[in-house]
Amino acid sequence: MAEPLHWLLLVHQLPPRPLYLRAQVRRRLGQVGALPLKDSVYVLPDLGDALEDFQWIAQEATAGGGEAWVCRVEFVEGLSDERLKSRFREAAAARCLPIKAVLAARLADLRRARKDAPAAGGDLVRLQRQADEATRTDFFNAEAGLEVRTLMAAIKRALRPQSPGRARTPGKPPGDLKGRVWVTRRDPHIDRLATAWLIRRFVDPAARFRFVERTGGSTRPGERSFDMTGADFTHEGDRCSFETVRARLGLDDPALGHLAEIVHDLDLKDGKFGRPDAAGVARMVDGLAQAHPDSHARVTAALPLFDALFASYGGRLPNARVRR
Repeated sequence: MAEPLHWLLLVHQLPPRPLYLRAQVRRRLGQVGALPLKDSVYVLPDLGDALEDFQWIAQEATAGGGEAWVCRVEFVEGLSDERLKSRFREAAAARCLPIKAVLAARLADLRRARKDAPAAGGDLVRLQRQADEATRTDFFNAEAGLEVRTLMAAIKRALRPQSPGRARTPGKPPGDLKGRVWVTRRDPHIDRLATAWLIRRFVDPAARFRFVERTGGSTRPGERSFDMTGADFTHEGDRCSFETVRARLGLDDPALGHLAEIVHDLDLKDGKFGRPDAAGVARMVDGLAQAHPDSHARVTAALPLFDALFASYGGRLPNARVRR
């Protein structure tokens, strides 16, 4: 018999002012795919980045003067796992059906008239962004979500677009944060992996990392921390940790700006930059997580991949030879 699925609840209480806070929290909950159980109580399956998503939203709520609690639960009566899964599939289907109709029509056009492919290709970025947004919170493989992914793959095969690279100027090294142990939460994904790469390549090639529990942990004297509550470098305003490190250390290589936009869109899931290349990076990071359960091994494996992504935007590392 399969073990029961665990769920995450975000319970919050918001003050009447500032007026924008309630709308902001509600919008962020919608972006991560959370479903309301009742007023101010939202649920997500305990999968992937869900815990981190709820933690950041809770932090936004408390920063605005409210209160928020994140807890892991198992429903034993009143609401079954299957009923909750069904509700999430229904929500995913509602998001996917409109873009599914658009994709089906576009694919039919391409198959009828190949001469129209170049003009249709100009819409590929927009279509990919809409498909990614619709399926990103399809936690339980709704049929409509599968159909969207299948249609999008067929359109991409038909069009085979290529994105030209552009020359970029080299970045400049920061100051004196060398010889440190950097502390962050275990099981790193996009923001922590990218930030670890940024530290290794632009701050200290010999930087070491120590991983604590997913809920965070304390630092020791002389250590630096990132991407967890109370860290030296973490989310600030609407910036993810990668953006915070880049801004505060004055790393102004334009190629890093491209990476920062991708990391932001994937980590905060707010679609701020609408990067069409984010989907490929997300797949890469998912593969790293599957192939390397150990956090240290995952960071090491991510280094050459981020090197290649950085180079694709014309970025040049500070030193010709970088340490693994």
